[in-house]
Amino acid sequence: MSERGRRPHLVGTQGAAMVSATLEISLDRETMQPRILIADDQQDVLDALRLLLKGHGYSIETVNSPADLLSAVARQDFDILLIDLNYARDTTSGREGLDVLSRLKEIEDAPPIVAMTGWATVGLAVEAMQYGVSEFVEKPWTNTRLLEILKKQIGLGRERRESRRRAAEELRAREEALLHLQEQEREVAEAKAIQEKLLPREIPQMAGYEIASAWQSAGVVGGDYFDILPLSEETLVLCIADVSGKGMPAALLMSNLQAAVRGLSSLSLAPNLLCSRLNSIVYRNTDSDRFITFFYAQLEGATRRLTYVNAGHNAPFVVRSDGSHERLREGGAVLGVFATRNYEMGSAQLSPGDRVILFTDGVTEACNPAGEEFGEARLLCLLQEQHSLSADGLQAKILAAVAEFSGGRWQDDATLVVLVCE
Repeated sequence: MSERGRRPHLVGTQGAAMVSATLEISLDRETMQPRILIADDQQDVLDALRLLLKGHGYSIETVNSPADLLSAVARQDFDILLIDLNYARDTTSGREGLDVLSRLKEIEDAPPIVAMTGWATVGLAVEAMQYGVSEFVEKPWTNTRLLEILKKQIGLGRERRESRRRAAEELRAREEALLHLQEQEREVAEAKAIQEKLLPREIPQMAGYEIASAWQSAGVVGGDYFDILPLSEETLVLCIADVSGKGMPAALLMSNLQAAVRGLSSLSLAPNLLCSRLNSIVYRNTDSDRFITFFYAQLEGATRRLTYVNAGHNAPFVVRSDGSHERLREGGAVLGVFATRNYEMGSAQLSPGDRVILFTDGVTEACNPAGEEFGEARLLCLLQEQHSLSADGLQAKILAAVAEFSGGRWQDDATLVVLVCE
């Protein structure tokens, strides 16, 4: 019997209900109704399939030519395609069906395809599967078998689409994250460039002294600050600070501190009064979780007298020519925690051969791979051993020693100011 003379085997209403109960393919009312596109040039086949599938919860669209099939697929989404491989022009070879399959294969995210034919051969089946056919249904079909295949293929198709959707979302999220990261890196690079420009490009010198500085970046925008400000030919300001935290907030607070220090520094304003005013400024303009450690000193060149205030900063070292040392600790609390604060002044009398080293905690808290800190004891030992180096040589030696200790991994910005009395 020819394919066009065959008729599908239909089950009665009671049989269909039994099949439905047995297969449990009735869809939950809350789930999306499966959409199926049926392509066949025999109207009685389309009618029979419509009758069977509509009773099992499918939304059905039918076409009777390859052109209409392709048009429907281009127009809307389907969960599955149930298509005949043989049409009126060619009812035995399946060529028209294979041509359609080749076109469908070019469509991105095409739905699963179940092929129907009464003239299936091994060669045709192999070629059809190469074009993406998932299953074959031979005419005349068995309702139970057809329903099983459709349920299985729709489930697999939805899983594949969901997997592709998740993959696309993950790819899009990765691309957005990459763009965000690149934008952040550009912003950080710009901020670091601005921050570097705020630091002194040239270090002012004064007769009878050598002054050197270093700022080793940890790779992120930070809050380290130092400055050397000449107040007159005989008086020089040396200061260093560390803003709590990292990132843009710390860098902005650092830039504000620099502006305030430069605006307030003068021969007529003693270091303790300057720090009191700075504290009030920082307190008014920062959040409660932000503070600044700060060291400020005025050096009188002729008398070699250093007058200073230490506002909670790492106490600088004064290393004498005989190897003895003292720490510059006098002052008071960090800037920005209290609305008003008084500060005590300290002083140090320098002599030829003495060295004063100002530093931030990025120097002493640099860690080796075992988590051990470089520490102030190592720094002091190095300063005592290298008592004959120039200011430039000493700051370079300190940074090299810390870099070697930490394996070149800087957890925080490291800042140094070195003063050598000649």
